[in-house]
Amino acid sequence: MAKQMNVAVQMDHVSTIQIEGDSSFAMCLEAQRRGHQLFHYTPSQLSLRNGQVIARVEPMTLRDVAGDHYTLGPQERINLEQMDVVLLRQDPPFDMAYITSTHLLERIHPKTLVVNDPAWVRNSPEKIFVTEFADLMPDTLITSDPEEIKAFRADMGDIILKPLYGAGGAGVFHLRSDDKNLSSLLEMFGQMFREPLIAQRYLPAVRSGDKRIILVDGEPVGAINRVPAETDARSNMHAGGRAEAVGLTDRERDICARIGPSLKERGFLLVGIDVIGDYMTEINVTSPTGIREVKKFGGADIAALLWDAIEDKRSGT
Repeated sequence: MAKQMNVAVQMDHVSTIQIEGDSSFAMCLEAQRRGHQLFHYTPSQLSLRNGQVIARVEPMTLRDVAGDHYTLGPQERINLEQMDVVLLRQDPPFDMAYITSTHLLERIHPKTLVVNDPAWVRNSPEKIFVTEFADLMPDTLITSDPEEIKAFRADMGDIILKPLYGAGGAGVFHLRSDDKNLSSLLEMFGQMFREPLIAQRYLPAVRSGDKRIILVDGEPVGAINRVPAETDARSNMHAGGRAEAVGLTDRERDICARIGPSLKERGFLLVGIDVIGDYMTEINVTSPTGIREVKKFGGADIAALLWDAIEDKRSGT
């Protein structure tokens, strides 16, 4: 039995989450079940003063009851070095606010175990980290140059175009080879974002689903298939995708074996990768989701496996 730990959770406010599919909620429920004390705070309550990383936290108790899922205690100001674990779980966008929080949390890690490692979260943006495994990906272009994007579509035919640091399916477009909207879309993106865009060859296999595979400490532990609605190119659950039970193919196990050592080296205890057909499209390290869906469809209790890994890290085993 692991010793009781103090666990701070940096997240979007607990009042805003939809508990049925929320992985952070599942992780916190399991920590609470094991006797760990939870403390809640939002990124705006994180500060650095005279070298100390402090946060205004509230003790948190959770219940798996929709509409009545949490109780918060009186707020207190603490040095996060007092915590055994900090869960870095706010949702993207992966912007300068997110990056700044990783700089602050890096000051306390690993004395206080931050999950995932904040320095490597900062240095491994999910749509860029994946390009280290180019042979496992569909043809991909990252650029701000409209001419490069137009040439890429001319070579590929149908493409997917999306913001480099987007999330949840927002701003994802399927552009066919004869679509007349590319120039206007690039003008719009140019007004909205300073960062490059990412273009990928369209994979027709997405109509059968975009598989989310979850890895704990570099090992695959479960998967869920996300099937897009008939009227949408996106499979994200936030965009109307339908979840269904699924296993892993030999190709997907090979992909996980290839990336697993890099995940362990970077201290990524919880990762979600996206696979369409035979190709990996993203490595999600900021706030991976899918834990509750996997268990709902009879798969592994990933929250329990994650806490086994966290407790092992804290005990030095």
